[in-house]
Amino acid sequence: MSEAICIMGQSGSGKTYSMRFLDPKETFYIDCDGKGLNWKGWKKQYNKTNKNYYRNDNPDTVLSVIKQIDKEQKHVKNIIVDTINGIMIGDEMRRMKEKGYDKWSDLAQTVYYIVHDANLYREDLNIILVAHIQVEDDGFTRILTNGKKLNKTQLETMLNNVLLAKRVEGEYVFEVVPSNNTVKTFNGLFETETIPNNIVDVIKAIREF
Repeated sequence: MSEAICIMGQSGSGKTYSMRFLDPKETFYIDCDGKGLNWKGWKKQYNKTNKNYYRNDNPDTVLSVIKQIDKEQKHVKNIIVDTINGIMIGDEMRRMKEKGYDKWSDLAQTVYYIVHDANLYREDLNIILVAHIQVEDDGFTRILTNGKKLNKTQLETMLNNVLLAKRVEGEYVFEVVPSNNTVKTFNGLFETETIPNNIVDVIKAIREF
């Protein structure tokens, strides 16, 4: 089974930046926010010519692309979906004029399968889901979702590893120990409460666990 990892955090917390050390030859980037990446030289690494970068926020299309890569592009070891919130917002905006609850049911179903199935692909594939956060009145932090159905689903329950990207004293880090949030990692995976902002190190630790 594949390894599913979620990187959640506020805007500017280093979620996308943490992907900078991945090998572009083994990585496929699905840019659901349509804003590009945020490190120098990324356009030479990820583009249409290299066939490793795709801008799209349609939930059905994103799920189809992931399945196609899983079956037909065996050289790809990492698929990044950045962000799942871009998918939710894009679908909501496109269907805003629709009445009734069908649009919410459709969105909840597709996003559910994007997250749920992230654990079910080939063994050598890493699915990295990037997400924005919602901070409750009591400070509790979780993945931000659209609609009551997805709120009830609690996407984190389908994932073994959820990291919180944040900036501490000018440094980008991952929080890997839960503290009034839905952060979770394999028990004993990391020895400290925070680790450097580098998804490559996270993948290596999970694969060697």
